[in-house]
Amino acid sequence: MNKSKLNVFIFLFALMGIAIVLSMQFAVAYNSPATVNLGTAGNFVILSKAGITTTGTTAIVGNLGVSPIDSTAMTGFGLIADSSNKFSTSSLVTGKIYASDYTSPTPSVMTSAVSDMETAYTNSAGRTLPDATELGAGDISGMTIAPGLYKWGTGVHIDNRGVTLSGNSNDVWIFQISQDLTVDSAAIITLTGGAQARNVFWQVGGGTGVILGTTSVFNGNILAIAGIVMNTGATLNGRALAQTAVTLDANMVRVPSNLVEVIVSDERNNSEINNSSNSTSRENSSLVNDSVVVNNQESNGGSSLNDNGIGQELSQRIEELRTEFRYGNFTTSLGEYLNVREIGAGIRELRENNISVRTRLNLTKVGNNDSKLEVELSNGRNAEIKVMPSAASEIALARLKLKVCNETNNCTIELKEVGKGNDTRVAYETQVERHYRILGIFSAKAQNKIQIDAETGDVISENKPWWAFISSKQD
Repeated sequence: MNKSKLNVFIFLFALMGIAIVLSMQFAVAYNSPATVNLGTAGNFVILSKAGITTTGTTAIVGNLGVSPIDSTAMTGFGLIADSSNKFSTSSLVTGKIYASDYTSPTPSVMTSAVSDMETAYTNSAGRTLPDATELGAGDISGMTIAPGLYKWGTGVHIDNRGVTLSGNSNDVWIFQISQDLTVDSAAIITLTGGAQARNVFWQVGGGTGVILGTTSVFNGNILAIAGIVMNTGATLNGRALAQTAVTLDANMVRVPSNLVEVIVSDERNNSEINNSSNSTSRENSSLVNDSVVVNNQESNGGSSLNDNGIGQELSQRIEELRTEFRYGNFTTSLGEYLNVREIGAGIRELRENNISVRTRLNLTKVGNNDSKLEVELSNGRNAEIKVMPSAASEIALARLKLKVCNETNNCTIELKEVGKGNDTRVAYETQVERHYRILGIFSAKAQNKIQIDAETGDVISENKPWWAFISSKQD
């Protein structure tokens, strides 16, 4: 090697070293704040002081509650009162519905829940020493935000570029917004790196409150001093806790993952209630006795939390309605059509339109009308496949900047189990081999992959080579 070539290589390696150092300098240090204790308000996916209304085909997973206003302020749900009159049910709600005019002890339970909601709002609004103030001058569209405390003296706007919250499963985000929060149509609040919706808190102090645009996807707990409006087709993976009204229109609302069972019980005396209020967190505490299971996404050893056998009987009934799904057609409640077939030993293909996904997981149909499709994870939890292949593929291709995923461009999609312990989830993993040119000189190829949560549509992780920032794609 002559001297000139040697000098070129030395220069290139020095340049790469400088680039690495510079990239390290852009890693922002942060301190994840302590979580916001929602108290018994955390037992509700929607809680309002002034009413909850819905139009269209709304689907809600979790408990609903209103107080001090009564049940007449809950419209569009077709409420069906339980014989005990302590709660009601609705075909639109997987959970139970509570109001201040129901039979005791529901009124006092609702009073406590609303009080806890107000306390949580005050706590989140009163946090000091923010990591950033007036970020983006109130427009955080397209940003990737690390865990921390963020404060605005204005409103906050998110356009259709969305926002990415990047952190691990224990990290916390608190957004203190003095005025309104407006999320444009089709905007997505994306969670990456294992970030959890249950650890995200949006405290909104504006007189209008929160507006989620059509088909937007929002993650986190909303604590609003005023109202919350979800426009047509918007999705909330979190909680809507409003001190005025909540308005829905053909939406999907569900509690964040990793909650334990919530049992509503009137068998606890005042001493027990007072003792529970001193615990570190009352979010997963027991409340009223009707054996109301809101969500069971952490393992409880398979046992019921109540002693009257109702929970066990319900579990047995559900188990009887589970059937293995090895091949055939499945139609979702939204009319989405999925074909499943076996293509090898233990391998199945899931096909929706022209999107093909392979999996080694065991699929199960659940319900009288085979209304749900689930897989059993290694931690014992049954995870529902709520996001169809086409929706997951659309998210992945947009992030990977691909037009299509197929064998021609060395791209594959697999439905698989990811994570460990309580963080175990079912995900669509899209993987593609990309060709790069490093610094415009060296040719290289590497695997890029992205994982999309099959229950929520959240981005779990996205991996690409560390040197991608000094490279250009060749395909």
